[in-house]
Amino acid sequence: MTDPQTPRLPRSLRWRHLRSLRVRLIAVFAAVALTTAVSASGIAYWLNRDAVLKRAQDTALRDFRGSLTRNVSDLPLNATCAELANLAGMVATSGLNYQVVVTDEAQPGCTASSDPGHFTLAQVPPALRSAVSTPREVGSHNSFAYHLYWQRVNLEGHPYLVGGSKVAPTGPTAYMFKSLDNERVDLNTLGWSLAIATLLSLIGSALLAQAASSTVLRPVRRLGEAARQLGEGRLDTRLEVEGSDELADLARTFNRTAASLGAQVEELSAREAQSRRFVADMSHELRTPLTAMTAVTDILEDEADTLDPMIAPAVQLVVSETRRLSDLVENLMEVTRFDAGTAKLVADEVDIADLIMSCIDGRAWYDAVELDAPRGVLAVIDPRRLDVVFANLIGNALKHGGSPVRVKVRQTEEEVVVEVSDSGPGIPEDVLPHVFDRFYKADKGRARSEGSGLGLSIAMANAQIHGGTITAANGETGAVFTLTLPLHPPVAGQESTP
Repeated sequence: MTDPQTPRLPRSLRWRHLRSLRVRLIAVFAAVALTTAVSASGIAYWLNRDAVLKRAQDTALRDFRGSLTRNVSDLPLNATCAELANLAGMVATSGLNYQVVVTDEAQPGCTASSDPGHFTLAQVPPALRSAVSTPREVGSHNSFAYHLYWQRVNLEGHPYLVGGSKVAPTGPTAYMFKSLDNERVDLNTLGWSLAIATLLSLIGSALLAQAASSTVLRPVRRLGEAARQLGEGRLDTRLEVEGSDELADLARTFNRTAASLGAQVEELSAREAQSRRFVADMSHELRTPLTAMTAVTDILEDEADTLDPMIAPAVQLVVSETRRLSDLVENLMEVTRFDAGTAKLVADEVDIADLIMSCIDGRAWYDAVELDAPRGVLAVIDPRRLDVVFANLIGNALKHGGSPVRVKVRQTEEEVVVEVSDSGPGIPEDVLPHVFDRFYKADKGRARSEGSGLGLSIAMANAQIHGGTITAANGETGAVFTLTLPLHPPVAGQESTP
């Protein structure tokens, strides 16, 4: 059972840990060491096995041949079964501890054995009996018709060396059974020794890989940490360069890249600050003449009925363009505040349904908008900023999608979701990724339009300052804009109303 107080790593993190460079390096060292040790141990085992078995069988066969040659000379012609048994016993008296079975064609029913209870002719492999009894042609390269043959076999689970030879064409045939149990014990001991040596080499290679990985991965970890700091905006991050190897070259390259990146970011920041300052100053300077122009256009609009019909269209154009310019300046100033990070939330707990109704009634959209918003959906938001969001989304749906526009509000455990859908043709697929870009217009052929191209961008910025977002998609009957807001905005940049 696992300790309930010890948290388990997620499966993805455990898999990532198993795939780390340190683990792979240790695995490679271990695999190479294991392959090398197993190969070396296998070769050593087989070489020693052949040497041990060859030495044992050569010694036993040589002794068997000598003992058989010495004792067969005392065997009379047409020897009886008892005399053959005596020969088997005499040959087997060697100090090498093997047993002997003797047969003779002159005594077809007799099989003499030095240990009749355990060794008989039936235990001799047929192939060996055939080779022993088959004469070879005598010539310049072969002085004897019969030779000594041998074979290694297992008898009742024990290894034996079986050798046999026919003494003369008319003489008896003798077979030797030499136990190889001692050699098997020696080889098993050797095998265990080599296995332990392989295991020790594997452990040693793992320790060596651990030490090597610590040496190699330490600079890599420092590089990774420096890269994270650089990604977090700490452009003064530098690595200490040690040595002249590839890792040192990598550290020097990182330092040069960080220095170049810092210089470029500083230059871009300065240019961006100048641009923001220019837009803010320009917008501020335009407000004074625009205020006067707006006052004049309001008077002209009030007197439109008394003006000459020839100049009335021109006056109406001046009025509409002045208002459009005033809205553009206000939007530019709002965008500048977002870019400068000075936009603040004046948060209050508001009923979302009441806020949407206020937005619709204030702009006289109640005949073109279908609202499905239950009362009691409360969220801590900035009413002024969220009114801008609703005005942009609903106004954009009325302008480009057509009525009826449907607004639906629903609440989850931690969020409030507002969907604004229209009855238009939808948004072209190539336009969807750019609907929140500043000054983006789907119709590139139109040099100007009623909007400034900043409305949806400002709506997105107001949603994000609340900790939410807006997504655009195509539904069954037209475009669908979905506003998702947390019930409580982020603490940073928030001010509470008294």
